[in-house]
Amino acid sequence: MAFKFENLRVWEQGIELSAEVSKLVKTFPTEERFVLSAQMQRAADSVALNIAEGSTGQSDAEFKKFLGYANRSAIEVVNCLHLGRKRHIITEDDFSRMYTAYEGMIIKIQALKNSF
Repeated sequence: MAFKFENLRVWEQGIELSAEVSKLVKTFPTEERFVLSAQMQRAADSVALNIAEGSTGQSDAEFKKFLGYANRSAIEVVNCLHLGRKRHIITEDDFSRMYTAYEGMIIKIQALKNSF
C-alpha cells in the first residue's frame, strides 16, 4: 500500500459502509434519486474521502481536522437513515443494521482523532 490511509482500518470500513449505502439507496423510489439518496451517498463517500485526504502529507492537527469532517459526514448519514425511516423507504432492519455500523464508525474515527 502506497498511501498512509490505505493502512487505516477506519478508512477501509468507510469504503465498505459507502458500498452498503450505495446498495441501500438503489432501493429508494425514483423521486428520491436526486434528494435523499444522492445526499446520503455523498455523505457516505465523504467519510472515507476525508480520512484519506487528511492523512496524506498533513500535520497531525490537520489530520484531526479532517477526521472531524469525516465524523460529521458519518453523522449526516445517520440523519439520512432517520429521514428514510420516517419516509418509510428504509426498513427497520436496514435502519438498525446501518445505524449500528455508523455508530461504530463514529466511535472509531473519534478514537483515532483522540490518539493524536
